[in-house]
Amino acid sequence: MGDRSQARSVAGIARRGELFFIARRKADITEMSLRWEFPGGKVEAGETDEGALVREFEEEFSASIRVISFLGESIFTNRGKTRALAAWEIELAPESIGMLEEHSEAAWLPLELIKELDLADSDKSLLPIIEATLHPRSPLYRMV
Repeated sequence: MGDRSQARSVAGIARRGELFFIARRKADITEMSLRWEFPGGKVEAGETDEGALVREFEEEFSASIRVISFLGESIFTNRGKTRALAAWEIELAPESIGMLEEHSEAAWLPLELIKELDLADSDKSLLPIIEATLHPRSPLYRMV
């Protein structure tokens, strides 16, 4: 799951049927201002991906999550620094969201609509990974 010496971030991918949880950052002076993202954040020293996700959802939404499985990761460059962004499937109950700390709004949307939003560049790189979870091509995923 990637080179752990490389700067690393995680994104929690919560799904309800064909809808995915996405949030819009609050207005500020950063490049992320008002952009949509799959919530998550940086993995701190000594922290696992799963631990970072649990911490980030608690900090950003006062929400408890359950990390289910690793979906994949992409590599991107931000301010000249290469980072890995790992996508993890999570379980998030809509009623568990207590408040929005770093976001101005949150929604459950279909992937086709998410593609049309002003999505963070790093999160755009996760779209093929997320699409693969919706439309697995391997016969191993077929239900008999």
